[in-house]
Formats: sequence, C-alpha cells, structure tokens
Amino acid sequence: MKIAFIGYGNVGAPLADHLQRLGHQVTLAAKNPESDSVQKAQAINPALQVAEPLQAVSEASVIFLATPFQVASEALQQVQAALKGKIVVDCTNPVGAGLTHGLNNTQSGSEYLQAFIPNTALVKAFTIYGFENFQDNHFLNSSSKPAMLYCGNNKAAKETVGQLIEQLGWQALDTGELNQALHLEHMTLLWIKMVRLQGRSPHLVWAALER
Repeated sequence: MKIAFIGYGNVGAPLADHLQRLGHQVTLAAKNPESDSVQKAQAINPALQVAEPLQAVSEASVIFLATPFQVASEALQQVQAALKGKIVVDCTNPVGAGLTHGLNNTQSGSEYLQAFIPNTALVKAFTIYGFENFQDNHFLNSSSKPAMLYCGNNKAAKETVGQLIEQLGWQALDTGELNQALHLEHMTLLWIKMVRLQGRSPHLVWAALER
C-alpha cells in the first residue's frame, strides 16, 4: 500500500517506520527534505521515501496526518487538491491550555477536520496514547494485545485502517462513526494526565477484554 505522512515527529515517525518495515511504500511529505524532522525519521529508517507534499499525497491511497492539531488545517490546505477520495488517518489531538479539550468539548478535532476536507474519508486513529506506545507496543507478559480504538463515517476506509492497526500489532476496536472522536480525544487527555502529570508508566495502554 502507498502511504504518505504529513507530520513525522514523535508519533508519525515510528508509525512510518513500522509500516515501511511491514512492506508498505511510505513517503514523508516534506517541503524541505533536509529538515531536522526528515533527517531524524530517516535516521531511524533510511528506506522511508521523501517527496514534495503534493506529489506524496497524490501518489498515496492513505494519508496519515500526524502534525500538531494547531497546524493541521494549514498542512491539509497545502495538499487539498490531491486529497479528494483519499483515506486520511487523523492522528491529531486538540489539546488546550491546562490539558483541556482544545475545541471546548463542543466538537471533536476530527469532525472539524472532516468538514475542512469533506471529499475525503477521515478515520480517527492512533491518538489515545503517547508516542512511547507507537515506538513499541509489545508487552511480553501479556496474552492480550493492546487495544487501538478508532472511528469514522466511511465503512471501507475503516476496514483499511483497521487492517493497518492489526498489522501494527494492536487489537483494532471500531467504536463507531466520527462523532465518537470526541470521546477518543478525551481518552487521550485522560492518558496524558495519568502519565505526564501523575507519573504512571508511559507504557500504560488500554485493553478490551471479553468473556
């Protein structure tokens, strides 16, 4: 599968690395191929390709958006002409002052972005943990896979993203339509507060257990 990454910092870079090693063709969308973020990502995995953003998005079928939420709209606007019909995996989180919800709990960041790029199939995923669990999600002493919750309005797009989630070693848990994204964003805030403020292990993950 051809996958492009808009944003490849703490979250995007490890996801791009793992997906490339799984056999996908992964390209970093970069205006400056010599930037620090590109260099750091390629230092982890030299097989990651780099292309000008419009080209990278045009040639991909799935686009991972892993920028800070505050610059997500601007990043999407630069490639908007090439996004029509694409699957966009929204890895962003609107975090406001004092670790509050950045859109005041009235709308999820994913719904905001979907309205900005209405001709895409946006799926919220890879947002409920810190970057440590995207670097390594293996737990040797557990028989259960960590859960990755995701949501979106397009069934086919969710099936594709669910397959990628499973390939990356997570238990894919479809939580419903995109209106569920607000709850996933609050799960992110919960994780951040428990780990960053209360000192719990950054390798804390959620599990979905059934009897």
